[in-house]
Amino acid sequence: EVQLVESGGGLVQAGGSLRLSCAASGFTFDGYAIGWFRQAPGKEREKVSCIRFNDGSTYFVDSVKGRFTISSDKAKNTVFLQLNSLKPEDTAVYHCAASRTLATTCPPYYTMDFWGKGTLVTVSS
Repeated sequence: EVQLVESGGGLVQAGGSLRLSCAASGFTFDGYAIGWFRQAPGKEREKVSCIRFNDGSTYFVDSVKGRFTISSDKAKNTVFLQLNSLKPEDTAVYHCAASRTLATTCPPYYTMDFWGKGTLVTVSS
């Protein structure tokens, strides 16, 4: 069974850090771009960051540049999103997804083949 499972969310004060993990089972990330998307209550889904697994190229939305980093562990078939200097506006459910569309480092959400159920990040002020 193909699965993406996120973990690492939680409640943190502004300025704090969290490390989110996205672990795949039933398939390998080779040949995929892995994206992190977030959705806050009452807001549209937002593309946060992506990594193209094979060549390591990355993308970040402007609002998280310099604060978030993305990395991968091929042996564990896992992608990590490190969230630093968190702000209340980062509060959202964070989902990871995988796409075989590799024309860009961070393909659109509608090209994603698999989605995780998400992990909640809450940043208090």
